[in-house]
Amino acid sequence: MTETTSAIKVVCIEDDSEMIELVKLILTRRGYNVSGAMGGREGLELIQEVQPDLVLLDLMMPDMDGWEVYQQMKNNDGMKDIPVIVVTAKAQSIDKVLGLHIAKVNDYITKPFGPSELLSSVIRVLQEAGIEAKEAG
Repeated sequence: MTETTSAIKVVCIEDDSEMIELVKLILTRRGYNVSGAMGGREGLELIQEVQPDLVLLDLMMPDMDGWEVYQQMKNNDGMKDIPVIVVTAKAQSIDKVLGLHIAKVNDYITKPFGPSELLSSVIRVLQEAGIEAKEAG
């Protein structure tokens, strides 16, 4: 199997530009290609355009919340197989149960999170999806 030069593409959908920049900083250092979208509608357009390997999705956004974005992804043939990691400040266990067991998101990270927590989640979810992710860069 030959090594591909194309980086793993990640779309970060978030309503906080500083959080997008933080995610970009953490993941681009490891060689990921990260695109950020401000809010759900822009996020769905970006997913269509980029066709990412992974989506990081905030739940609480003003224009369209993360669950709505997730539902639209799952109802779209071009997006339904893209792994999703929910990244949110909603830390109640009921939200986590809803996310992981009812909606079947691939992982659930609560803010604030550390770089290693984000990286290990990204690597694990990509590997579960059959995408080879590097442990360290």
